[in-house]
Amino acid sequence: MKLFGADNLARFSGIYVLGLFILIFSLWVPATFLTVTTLKSVLGDQAITLILALGLLVPLAAGQFDLSVAQNLGLAAIVCGALQTRTGLGWPECAAIAIACGALVGAANGGLILFGVDSFIATLGMSSILLAFTTLVSRNEFVGPLSEGFQKAASAEPLGFPIVTLYALLGAAVLWWLLEHTPIGRRTYATGANRDAARLAGVRTARHTFLAMVICGAVAALAGVLVAAKVGQVAPTLGPPYLLPAFAACFLGTTQIKVGRFNVLGTVVAIYLLAVGVKGLQLAGGELWVTEMFNGVALVGAVTVAVFGNKRRNRRLKAETERA
Repeated sequence: MKLFGADNLARFSGIYVLGLFILIFSLWVPATFLTVTTLKSVLGDQAITLILALGLLVPLAAGQFDLSVAQNLGLAAIVCGALQTRTGLGWPECAAIAIACGALVGAANGGLILFGVDSFIATLGMSSILLAFTTLVSRNEFVGPLSEGFQKAASAEPLGFPIVTLYALLGAAVLWWLLEHTPIGRRTYATGANRDAARLAGVRTARHTFLAMVICGAVAALAGVLVAAKVGQVAPTLGPPYLLPAFAACFLGTTQIKVGRFNVLGTVVAIYLLAVGVKGLQLAGGELWVTEMFNGVALVGAVTVAVFGNKRRNRRLKAETERA
C-alpha cells in the first residue's frame, strides 16, 4: 500500500489537515493554544457533539435523516432537569426516564417513515413538536440547579481528562464494532445503500430503519442527559445549536477513512478537526460567528466533495465495466 498515494491522501486528508491546524495555531497563538486547558476544552466541549453525531450516524447509514435529533437532546435535558427539581426522584431514575422519552421520539419518527412520510419532513415536523414540549416543560425558563451527584457524573476527570470524553470515545468504539463487524451493521448499510435491492436480498429494511431511528432518539437523549449534568442548569434553547455541528461531522466524516460512506472513525476525525479549527480561530480573536461560519462551510464543503467523489467513482466503475 502506498502510504502517500492519491487514494490514501484523500482518505486521511482530515488527519493531515488536523495536524496542519495544530501547527498553524501553535505558531500563531502559542501562549493560549499550546496549553492543557485548551486540550481539555477541545476534548470536553466536543464530547456531547460527538455522542450526538454517533446517534445521528445510525439513521444516516440506513439512508434516513433525523432533523429532530438536536431538539430531542434539548427536551431530554429539560425533562431530566425538571424531574430532579420538581419531584422526589433520584437522578438515575430521572436520566432513565429522559432517555426512554428520547427512544419514544425515535420510535415515533420511525413509525412515520414506515407509514410513508419522508424522513426529512417527518423529523422536521417532529423537531417543531419537541420544541413546543420543551417550552411547555421548562415553562420557558432555566431549569436547575441540578444535584451535585448528578453533575459529578459528567464533571469528573479520571487521569486528568474529562469523563464525558471517555463516554464519547467508548460509545464510538461500540458503534464502530456494531456497524463494521456485526450482521445488523452490514444490513443497516445495505438498507441505506439500496433499499429495494436489500429487501429483495432478504434484509428486513423496515425493521432496520425503525431500529435506526429508535437508537438515534435514545442516543440523542443520552447526550441531553450528559449535557444537563455538565452545565448544571438547563436552558430551553439548549438543543438547536448542536444540530449543524453534528451533521457537519457526519458528512465530513464521509470524506475520511471510508470515503463515500458514513463511518464512525471518519466522524471522530471530523469532530476534532472542526473543534481544533474553531478553537484556534477563537483564541486568535475570532468573533462569536466564527463557529457557525466554520461549521457551515465545512458541511457544504463536505457534501460537495462527497458528491464529486461519488460521480468520479461511478465514472471509473462504468469505464472498468466497459473495458471488461
